[in-house]
Amino acid sequence: MAESDYDFQGGDSGASKTIPMQCSALRKGGMVMIKSRPCKIVEMSTSKTGKHGHAKVHLVGLDIFTGKKYEDICPSTHNMDVPNVRRTDYQLVDIDDNFLSLMNDSGETKDDIKLPDNDVGKEIKTKFDNGESILVTVLAAMDEEYAIAVKNMPK
Repeated sequence: MAESDYDFQGGDSGASKTIPMQCSALRKGGMVMIKSRPCKIVEMSTSKTGKHGHAKVHLVGLDIFTGKKYEDICPSTHNMDVPNVRRTDYQLVDIDDNFLSLMNDSGETKDDIKLPDNDVGKEIKTKFDNGESILVTVLAAMDEEYAIAVKNMPK
């Protein structure tokens, strides 16, 4: 086998985007994948076991990026995917064509987060236009990133 048979140009840390968890172990306020979307569980109820066995868990979740409501029912013994969610605070450097230019603690910049079309987006724009130093909280899950909160930088 020649050395050129392997291509190691790209790769990632190997961390999974989701982890499996038994339905009965999920809790209100936790995260779960419903219809391939990362959701925060807002309502959860368990039905009794029927004639043929399985108790069912009824889940209602809100998409963590869009706020859209999703529902699912699954047997309590089955596994559901739980998204690997990461929150990071970035310093706002600039706003260019509705994209945020953000800087992390180590000084690296990130320019691929879109300015949200909601109240958070308006607040970011207003504070930036006023010349305030602000931190933007970015939520990342399933290869998606979204600005969810804004706060003033500590003095």
